[in-house]
Amino acid sequence: MTPVLRVEDVRFVRDHRALLDDVSLTVHEGEHWALLGANGAGKSTLLSLVGAYQHPTSGQVEILGHRLGRIDVRELRAWIGHVNPHHPLRSARTVQEVVLTGATGSIELVPHWKPTPEQFDRAEELIDLLGLTARRDARWPTLSHGERGRTLIARALMPRPSLLLLDEPATGLDVAAREQLLPSIDQLRRAQPSLTSVLVTHHLEELPASTTHAILLRQGRVLASGPADDVLTTDLISACFDHPITIDRSGGRWTARAV
Repeated sequence: MTPVLRVEDVRFVRDHRALLDDVSLTVHEGEHWALLGANGAGKSTLLSLVGAYQHPTSGQVEILGHRLGRIDVRELRAWIGHVNPHHPLRSARTVQEVVLTGATGSIELVPHWKPTPEQFDRAEELIDLLGLTARRDARWPTLSHGERGRTLIARALMPRPSLLLLDEPATGLDVAAREQLLPSIDQLRRAQPSLTSVLVTHHLEELPASTTHAILLRQGRVLASGPADDVLTTDLISACFDHPITIDRSGGRWTARAV
C-alpha cells in the first residue's frame, strides 16, 4: 500500500543554514503521528513540506502518492486539511460559516458563493462531531480558544481530506479547554478510521490518547521515530530537549516532569 507520506533523506537549507538534515519519515493510512522537538528543531519546516507549502533543497517528499515538484501543489493541498491556531479571520462569522469556508479553502466566505445542500449537511455533521452544535450560530469573536480550535478542525475536514495536519492545536488553551479539545480529536479519529494525521506540539500533555506514532527532531535531525510507546520515553525525550525529564503514561495520556 502506498504510504500517505514518504519523506526520504530530506535536507532543507535557508540562508546557508540547514533547518532539516537527512530527515526521513513514512506515514501510513490511519496512523496518527506526533511531531515533537524544542524550539528551532525544525518542526514547522517539516510540517510545511508535508503540507506542500515548501519544497526540499534535496531529497524527496511524496504526499498521497504524488512527489513534490511533479504535481500542481494547489491540487495536492485540496486533499490536505491544515489546522492553524492563528487563523487570520477578521470578521464576526458564525461557527457554521467558518466551517463552510473549508469547502472553498478561503478565509472568508466567497462573495456570491452558495453552499450546496450536501455541503450544508457536511458542515452540520462536523459541527456535531466536534461538539459544537449548541454554538453553531455563535460568532467568532465570542468563541473561547477551545471552541475556535474545534471549529478550525471541522473547517479543515470539510473537503474530506486524506491527511490532517494539526499545528499546535492546543496553543493558548487553558486546562479545561485543552481537555475538551483532545477528546474531540480522539472521537474524530475513531469516527474516521481512514484519516491520517500529524500533530505538532512542544508538550506531551497536549497529545491525544489516540496518538499511534511519534517523531522527535533535534537540531534539524531525526532523533527517534516509530510507535509512540517506543519513542516517547524518558531517555529519548530527555535527549531531545537536552534536559532530564521523566515520562509517564496513564489512561492513554502522557505527562512530563523535570527531574
